[in-house]
Amino acid sequence: MNRWVRSLDAVDTGVRAVRRRWYATPLPRRRDWQAVAGSAVVGLTVAVTAVASTGPWDSGQRTAERGWAADREPDSGQGHTGDGHSDDSRPGRPDDGAAPRPGAPPVLGALGSEGSPPSGKGLGKAFKKLLKDPALGNRTTFSVGDALTGKELYAGGGDDAVVPASTIKIATGAAVLTALGPEHRIPTRTVWDAKKKRVVLVGGGDPTLTEKQFASLATATARSLKKRGLKPTALGYDTSRYSGPDRHPIGVNDNIAPLTPLMVNSGRTDDSVKGPAPRALDPSADAAERFAGLLRDRGVATERTVSAKVAKGWTEAIDGREKDHPGNDGDGGDDGRPGTELGVHRSAPMSSLVERMLLNSDNDIAEALARQTALATGRTADFGGAEKAVRSQLKKLDLPMKGTRFADGSGLSRADRVSATFLTALLARAAEPDRAALRPLLTGLPVAGFNGTLGGRYGTPETERGAGLVRAKTGTLTGVNSLAGTVVDAEGRLLTFALVTTGAKDSRAAQNALDALAGRLADCGCR
Repeated sequence: MNRWVRSLDAVDTGVRAVRRRWYATPLPRRRDWQAVAGSAVVGLTVAVTAVASTGPWDSGQRTAERGWAADREPDSGQGHTGDGHSDDSRPGRPDDGAAPRPGAPPVLGALGSEGSPPSGKGLGKAFKKLLKDPALGNRTTFSVGDALTGKELYAGGGDDAVVPASTIKIATGAAVLTALGPEHRIPTRTVWDAKKKRVVLVGGGDPTLTEKQFASLATATARSLKKRGLKPTALGYDTSRYSGPDRHPIGVNDNIAPLTPLMVNSGRTDDSVKGPAPRALDPSADAAERFAGLLRDRGVATERTVSAKVAKGWTEAIDGREKDHPGNDGDGGDDGRPGTELGVHRSAPMSSLVERMLLNSDNDIAEALARQTALATGRTADFGGAEKAVRSQLKKLDLPMKGTRFADGSGLSRADRVSATFLTALLARAAEPDRAALRPLLTGLPVAGFNGTLGGRYGTPETERGAGLVRAKTGTLTGVNSLAGTVVDAEGRLLTFALVTTGAKDSRAAQNALDALAGRLADCGCR
């Protein structure tokens, strides 16, 4: 017995020494270590859920692949999994690497599966004092779930639909990924209008189009015109892909540009690429004038720039031809018939657009993706059509939809409503083995204390324990603050969480209180 007590004392002494060394380490160094550890566990969890769908498995190796290897290399003792794309880091793509030898224990199978998740009682005890912080305002609703099982572990008002602010962007991302898939790209095209002898610039709804990409499209268009001997008299620009009002209900605001399918750099009039900025009053007309100038610089002069609409079915016909013969950005077809594509630029894949939206809380991308969801489901690309489309796609995920309202895609509207339980359930869906298309909802979340909208947070003594371990989407409106994402707890378990406050008078103080709650999950075993 004495020997056992001495052993415990030795362990406790070692733990205390490690803790003293940890807290003596400068905060930036601690953040680096936490980020590496947190990213590793999140990555392993995602890898487990991704490869679990490709079974059956035996001792960490797919049985079919082990049999294949044994048939061909009987002396090797094992085969190697993988499809030759081990350097592919796109969301949802597993990197199997070398499988363990037959009979060896699974390398990843034990992650989060042998230990138990936190208990509701333990989480309640951990949250009790923090929830009394007056900075949280009049009301706080919350939900904590287990990413591995999808089970809700602890909640307070979790089923109540409340104003979520920008955390609704998680739902917007889920809807567009479900409707179009992670590889879809948004095209911006130039088309020849033979009847009126003009080039038509057709906006597809890509707010991320850059000056350099726009110039490349002009180069491709000029090349196509010269190749065919076509001499346009005018440049038209088509914004008919969107319908409804071109302003968000909040009105003119530096947080969002007018809603149009044709713009360059989200209509910004400065050199910024994210965050609030002055915007053009008519981004599509400005883009068209800029494109006319780019064509002129490339030897193609047009007499005027006019609003136009390509003939019905032209872009649909081009889309159909591309499905049969997919091509790269650049010149279009070889003839000069009406509807001939002269040039095209395609956006980054939808997975990247969703990640960028979540990382920087980009309102322009969010509203564009809501409208892409509407178009993909045959609805009008306006607020009403987008809401119906988003709802229809989210219903496919079997989520708790009671009381939800998707009045916009960005969360700027106070008419939006979702529950904390809805958000944690959605994040859990994104980690499921058979939903790899939703993985950008996890990989796009900002890392506490490091990047995106969480880059300047988690630097106080009350919150620093969550730095590098919490990944979450932020939300802020006057009197509303929210935080929803994932966190690795003290036992290495990946949890989902959502926290929403209403009535806070000091936004910064409310954010700090939410960060403290999420950070408490990071160092809590709570069993």
